[in-house]
Amino acid sequence: MKNKMSINTFVERFNNGDFDSPSRDVQCEAGWFDWFCSVGSLAAKTKVLGRKVVALSDSKLFDKTKCYVFFKNNCPMVGGLYDSFSICDLETGEVLFCLQHLNKGSHGCDHAHWEVYDDKVSFDTPVVNGTWNQVKKYFVN
Repeated sequence: MKNKMSINTFVERFNNGDFDSPSRDVQCEAGWFDWFCSVGSLAAKTKVLGRKVVALSDSKLFDKTKCYVFFKNNCPMVGGLYDSFSICDLETGEVLFCLQHLNKGSHGCDHAHWEVYDDKVSFDTPVVNGTWNQVKKYFVN
């Protein structure tokens, strides 16, 4: 990852269109850490996942000025590729939350299956296992 920018800065830059370019360098700057898909598809994934980061940015569960986000396109041993993003402590790099968009059985990011892992609970068992609305409720309520 090129630069670790606060989520606050990410949201501002995302909303300004700074990460719209399909350029590998731009997508790495946006926070892409690892991927198994084509580089050309990262910009579209950034648009989708970036909107999710924006939606959670006012959460009381983390400080958007002291955290950063990184994106990953995962390739599990069994099953298809899926995307995730992690919210991390800017100072220590510790992962605080991992949000996985698993695409199980439905089409579209808002209705597809999501799992959320919270470092204060456990990274073994998801604290949310369901829809995007359930994820928002966990973070925003």
